[in-house]
Amino acid sequence: MSTYLEDAANLLRKMVSVPSFSCEESLCAAIVSAYLKSKEVTVERVQNNIIARLNCASVDAPVLMLNSHIDTVKPTEGYTFDPFNPPLDNDKVLGLGSNDAGASVVSMIQAFLWFKQQGKLDFNLLLLISAQEENSGADGISLALKEAGRIDAAIVGEPTQMKAAIAERGLLVIDGSAKGVSGHAARGEGVNSIYLALDDILEIKEHKFNKISPLMGEVKMTVTQIAAGSQHNVVPELCSFVIDIRPTDVYDNTEILNELKQIVKSDLKARNLSNRSSATPVGHPLMKTLELCSVESYVSPTTSDWMRLSVPAIKMGPGDSSRSHRADEYVTLDELCGGIKGYINFIEKLNLKI
Repeated sequence: MSTYLEDAANLLRKMVSVPSFSCEESLCAAIVSAYLKSKEVTVERVQNNIIARLNCASVDAPVLMLNSHIDTVKPTEGYTFDPFNPPLDNDKVLGLGSNDAGASVVSMIQAFLWFKQQGKLDFNLLLLISAQEENSGADGISLALKEAGRIDAAIVGEPTQMKAAIAERGLLVIDGSAKGVSGHAARGEGVNSIYLALDDILEIKEHKFNKISPLMGEVKMTVTQIAAGSQHNVVPELCSFVIDIRPTDVYDNTEILNELKQIVKSDLKARNLSNRSSATPVGHPLMKTLELCSVESYVSPTTSDWMRLSVPAIKMGPGDSSRSHRADEYVTLDELCGGIKGYINFIEKLNLKI
């Protein structure tokens, strides 16, 4: 296992040495592709996405996909070192993307290589390293899945401390716009769009969605932005606001949008209706294997590429989500080792009968 860990750490250090922002992953994709080719793995590039296949069983056997992403957000302020040229640490890999989600990428690759060398399974493996996860881009996993072929189940790699998310809330962002009539503030003219928006925001604050998920609880909804006016003496004609909604598995996003339109007067437009919630089916082999491996499960409040999948999945990977999108990002070598071993152990125990 020491060789696998050493390879994982070295590959991860190379990955963080190049910027890999969403839509700019080409250099990092080349590094990962070259590494896989050096291990005699056939690589398929779909723009900046990478696909590799491992036939452990017959061609008609089920397929388990291992998926994580190589893109990152841009570095936040506050780094005490260069996020692309971090200091060498014997116990950690530092740098932008080391934790989210480079640790999952390299751990999944090492697990994939383990089974290439030593493992026999009753199903086949598909490794899909995707781009544009952070911005939900059209040329990320959605594009790669068109070339991936059969997939029956998936593990989505994100920093979860190797706990398993068996569900994750979706994301629905709605732009609201209240329209009034402009006028001179001193003469009491016009219809103040701010007051109209505040009436609607109060309705939103007090609104409760009737359906409650046994797994996720209530839909969470928060107004997070508001903007209006340009001069102190002009009654604003328009007031815009933004609603952040975290749906559950008992609602689809269109249903939520339509319900809100019934209670407000402002114009509401969803930025994206496809960021749905996800949940692992009760009784699925993935769930049974979590029990066999004594893996702690939870409901994730954040989204991932899981929402793009139409097959049963769990979200699990090394690292800690509290370090994501923050300065001085890192992952420990112990976490990498736990990720590699954890993936191997889970895959070995998985009975993927479809």
